[in-house]
Amino acid sequence: MFLANDGVPPIAGRVLGWLMVCEPAEQSAGQISEAIGASRASLTTNIRVLMTVGFVERRTRPGERTGYYRLKDGAWEAVVRRQIASLVSFREVATDGLALLGTESTRADRVREAQDVFDWMAEVFELAPPPERKGGKR
Repeated sequence: MFLANDGVPPIAGRVLGWLMVCEPAEQSAGQISEAIGASRASLTTNIRVLMTVGFVERRTRPGERTGYYRLKDGAWEAVVRRQIASLVSFREVATDGLALLGTESTRADRVREAQDVFDWMAEVFELAPPPERKGGKR
């Protein structure tokens, strides 16, 4: 339900949660479906969502046609960085807005407030070191 706040379907959240804790780390659609209690059709759609976002990848094993899904290495950092970049790109919209409005109005003040926040975010995240992984591989 945590990811549902960002528009991710609840079943996609359940798939992601399962892939974070399952053993073995690579699971077939049948294994995932059984573990989370979702239909195969719903599962296929939601795995596709997670693959598009960048959380999950599909692999095959030599000599097998079955696809296995796993949480992508570094997925959390990559997804968060992409979301931050998307948010920070809004400052270009704010700059264009200020060019249209001029700088001296209450409307411009509201746009400038947004621009200031996104400038701050850009600076913070450009200077931030990558997250330190404790006990895992990097």
